[in-house]
Amino acid sequence: MKEIHVDRIVETVRNLCIQACYDLPEDVLSALENAIKLEESDVGKELLAQLVDNARMAGRERIPICQDTGVTIVFVEMGQDVRIAGGSFTDAVNEGVSRGYREGYLRKSVVDDPIFVRKNSGDNTPASIYTDIVPGDSLRIIVMPKGTGSENMGAIKMLVPADGPDGIRKFVVETVDKAQSNPCPPIIVGVGVGGMMERAPLMAKKALLRKVGTPHPNPEIAALERKILEDINNLGIGPQGLGGRVTALAVHIETWATHIGAMPVAVNIQCHAARHAETVL
Repeated sequence: MKEIHVDRIVETVRNLCIQACYDLPEDVLSALENAIKLEESDVGKELLAQLVDNARMAGRERIPICQDTGVTIVFVEMGQDVRIAGGSFTDAVNEGVSRGYREGYLRKSVVDDPIFVRKNSGDNTPASIYTDIVPGDSLRIIVMPKGTGSENMGAIKMLVPADGPDGIRKFVVETVDKAQSNPCPPIIVGVGVGGMMERAPLMAKKALLRKVGTPHPNPEIAALERKILEDINNLGIGPQGLGGRVTALAVHIETWATHIGAMPVAVNIQCHAARHAETVL
């Protein structure tokens, strides 16, 4: 049994919060640079170049890529042979988020009561923590700051099996078309298909963690990803919604088994600042 002290988790989460908000992953930067070559609009090309410059400057100057440093989503894969020592795992993650947002000078965006009081919690806690128990003795922690401009444009629909792949395609494209410039395109589109109502949105969000443009291993699903991406980029929304060819950098679909009478589909949209950072303890 491997023992990991909560102090190490606090420090790790602190560092990941800062890294995620300052450093855009290289695969996202490469996708944006490649999009400049694909874009047909001169304004779109200039906007994409500015997005790349902004992201590289944030990394050099150690400042946030975007002022909306979001709600902190934390995905955890905890080995079943790991023991947390010295306190509560959840408390340790939240302490790490608190320190990261305070010491990294990141905007705190969390309100504790979503309906009436809506008072800022002051340190961006609580984080949304999702834990999977996996074989082994390691602890994988992924921090994803998620801003609301793109998050608010997500959607879920309870399709039925008769809707088929074309029903999925239509719903995803309609969702992006409805969003227009609000999620700060070029976007990455995460799609979750299957499970029941609660699982599909979580799969859609996890799909955003895949390296940009990496196709699904199932050839039929990969073909559907390509078709949906083509349809989205034919909408003409373009970079920052000012028209052009590149509205989305990628479409990632994740699936899960479901009921014989169901086919839930969820869409989670990510803006061009597709931030996340991870480590394994």
